[in-house]
Amino acid sequence: MHTPDTAPRPSIVYDYQVFPFRRPPELDGARNERAIVVGAGPIGMLVALGLARFGVASIILEQDVQVTHGSRAAVLTRRSMEILRQNGLDGPFVAKGLPWRRGRSFFRGREVYQMEIPHDPDSRFMPLTNVPQQYIEEYLVRAIERNPLIDLRWGSKVVDLTQDATRARLTVDTPSGPYALEAPWVVAADGGRSGLRKALGLRMEGRSYAGNFVIADIKADLPLPTERLCYFDPDWNRNNNVLVHRLADGVWRVDYRLPDDEQPEQALAPDLLARRIDLTLAMVGHPVPWTLDWATVYSANTLTLPGYLHGRVAFAGDAAHLLPIFGVRGANTGFQDADNLAWKLAFVIKGWAGRALLDSYSSERVEAAWEICEEAGKSTRFMTPPSRGFRLMRDAALSFSLSEDFTKDLMHWRTSRPHVYATSPLNGGWESALPDASGPARGEPAPDVKLADDDHLLDHVGPGFTLLHFSSGDGPDIAVGALPMAPADLPLRLLTVRARQALTKYGAVDGTTYLVRPDGHLAARWRRLEGRQIEATLGRMLTVSEAAS
Repeated sequence: MHTPDTAPRPSIVYDYQVFPFRRPPELDGARNERAIVVGAGPIGMLVALGLARFGVASIILEQDVQVTHGSRAAVLTRRSMEILRQNGLDGPFVAKGLPWRRGRSFFRGREVYQMEIPHDPDSRFMPLTNVPQQYIEEYLVRAIERNPLIDLRWGSKVVDLTQDATRARLTVDTPSGPYALEAPWVVAADGGRSGLRKALGLRMEGRSYAGNFVIADIKADLPLPTERLCYFDPDWNRNNNVLVHRLADGVWRVDYRLPDDEQPEQALAPDLLARRIDLTLAMVGHPVPWTLDWATVYSANTLTLPGYLHGRVAFAGDAAHLLPIFGVRGANTGFQDADNLAWKLAFVIKGWAGRALLDSYSSERVEAAWEICEEAGKSTRFMTPPSRGFRLMRDAALSFSLSEDFTKDLMHWRTSRPHVYATSPLNGGWESALPDASGPARGEPAPDVKLADDDHLLDHVGPGFTLLHFSSGDGPDIAVGALPMAPADLPLRLLTVRARQALTKYGAVDGTTYLVRPDGHLAARWRRLEGRQIEATLGRMLTVSEAAS
């Protein structure tokens, strides 16, 4: 019998709520036809909320009874904030979050590199926003509690999985005993130690890096701005590095690499942890009093499953890939997984598309993961050199940075960015409206345009497919018009866009039309709006079927 820990997690800044276990109806003989999401982390909850946007009901199974302990995935990219807004969820994140865009690196007491992430004034959100993970999960739980299509079951541990060609069967252990649960589809969002991944005998590919890091959340009064501070080779942590971040509630994250021969339990010993935090605060010039809230040890990996769809089970987030935190990649990559998977799974369940659409989830997101592994590997090898040769090269680059500029780009931390689905099998035609082929690229997220003080183009896009039809004629900046075609009950809307700045940003002339996918990526572009072309593109993209797969 599963007995989750019901003692609230300790914290000096966050009030952890213990959620009640409710006896599931399947224990009394009920049958289930909902999709199942395993894991109530940010990714699992976003998938469930994304399914609900299209009227698809789901059950979330979570073995714990409270949100995660500590700040963990504490930085959301602009793209993640856009995904939250498109799901109507961004309000509390904006209220709690600390937006920022600059990082600075130091070596031997001198600033040797500064990076300022470009910010488009048309964008609603800054490039990065600090929101600790316990708040991310709290806000998503609140949204789920308001949604009648989602049944979040706390204290429910999946202990077995089998499947055939049409259904998956789970054994779920609970405080009231185990029960069997069947579903047409299962989403595995059960984290880096995924039990479902192990149950299916799946192995990740890629690389694990030597070296461990400590993350410590401390409450302290530091007069520093919200930015990323990185210190290479400080006196107290030679050949290693230290990161300092500002979070909400007066909390600061101290993140440092351990000596190669030090074990995690040694690093978390209270006296040693306290001494290193004191040394960090002295290093940044503010040796102020502080109080520890939470600490953990982590390592760096660039690993992914070679495929994310296995029978009736789709993997997402850390269950599908393990990425280093340098460049804020982990959760933000998972947000994009959830955004991609939710609409495709919903379309298959609703009968708007065949299973091949789910195959495109796997191909698109695996390609994205490998791209991120390559990018993250460069940052990781600089932050934690995997061999003596890499360390010599890193140290030489740092030494040159004191007097030369040519090595400084090696310190670029390659912040997470949305993947461009340039080679996606879902893409349609891509006709240039202007001779210089200006505008966004095929497969990239639709760029935002500020129309008024609190009105942006992306506010009008989705939740299904959107045709952005650009017009230079008179009328409002944005107008919902009649569709040239409407296959069955497929969610598709036509937006006529007349705002001059939007035409410029999209490289559009009168008549230019873009097809925007439900996850906001651009799938096709035509010189003029023609129903025949649109219908053919959608039909090929979805392989629309009359019944759910």
